[in-house]
Amino acid sequence: MPEGHSVHRIARQFGVNFVGSRPEVTSPQGRFAQGAALLSGREMLDARAVGKQMFLEFEGDHWLRVHLGIYGAWDFSGEVRIDPSIQIHGQTPGHSRLGQNGENSRPGGPVDRDAEDSVTSIGAPRRTRVRMAESDKESDAVESFPPDPVGQVRVRLLTDAVCADLRGPTACEVLTPAEVDAVVLRLGPDPANANTPAERARFVERAGKKKTPIGLVLMDQAVVAGIGNVYRAEMLFRAELNPHTPANALDRTVLEALWDDWAELLEVGITVGQMITIDGLEGEAYERALVDRDERHWVYKLEGTPCKRCGANIILEEFGARKLYWCPGCQH
Repeated sequence: MPEGHSVHRIARQFGVNFVGSRPEVTSPQGRFAQGAALLSGREMLDARAVGKQMFLEFEGDHWLRVHLGIYGAWDFSGEVRIDPSIQIHGQTPGHSRLGQNGENSRPGGPVDRDAEDSVTSIGAPRRTRVRMAESDKESDAVESFPPDPVGQVRVRLLTDAVCADLRGPTACEVLTPAEVDAVVLRLGPDPANANTPAERARFVERAGKKKTPIGLVLMDQAVVAGIGNVYRAEMLFRAELNPHTPANALDRTVLEALWDDWAELLEVGITVGQMITIDGLEGEAYERALVDRDERHWVYKLEGTPCKRCGANIILEEFGARKLYWCPGCQH
């Protein structure tokens, strides 16, 4: 499932490519035809992310809410402008001619094996999207614009220059401003939107009341927005916290440090496009981290291998119906 940094990157792409325009909105798949008709031709006024959810504001008090879930993904094509605050493969591009799924004109540089590092195609892993698609051929990428819909496209937003296709979301609906407010109020704070003492205190208050293990609390979107399985495992390792420790047993300063670390890691993820959780990587080590997931994480998906810090074998266990990776040597 895409974590918070990916959704913020998507929102920023909508900000530079669609906000201020009046896109044609359609539902090639047909499942969102009514909502698409309501939005089509209206000016897009804003694009924002809160945790794992994105909200696109259209004139007339209409909002499009999208939650990608496990299988959802956005693909951008056309004359895509790249938000200057984000990178592709560790580099900062400005403008690219991109075909469906961003193929053929992808900027140079190392490409992550899981297709995590991208601003042209963000969401479920590439192999999942290929399985979902009817065809996904590079030769078709930039022959015409707009490209023919590939696979089950729930929503297509189209301007004269840019096309954005959504496939496989968990949620895709048109909301009123009051309904958007209700959704956001159910979510915990998101430091990418407001990394303030007040928001940190809100996280500490919500987490500090929980008797459940901190390893579950960090995944609770009502406590803090955006953290998923990868960031959860890596943050707990970085803090040297046993995932099973009850959240209400932790000192306030420990919870404050977790918030500060989340804010830092989230900003790195938004900027670079990858969840790099090992600090101080430079030169060849940084290049390897861009390409190889195992080179940028401490414990995630490294079960059975020696901890890079203490040498103890990394543990994998089922925890709250999700896989948890942690080091019994460092996180005792």
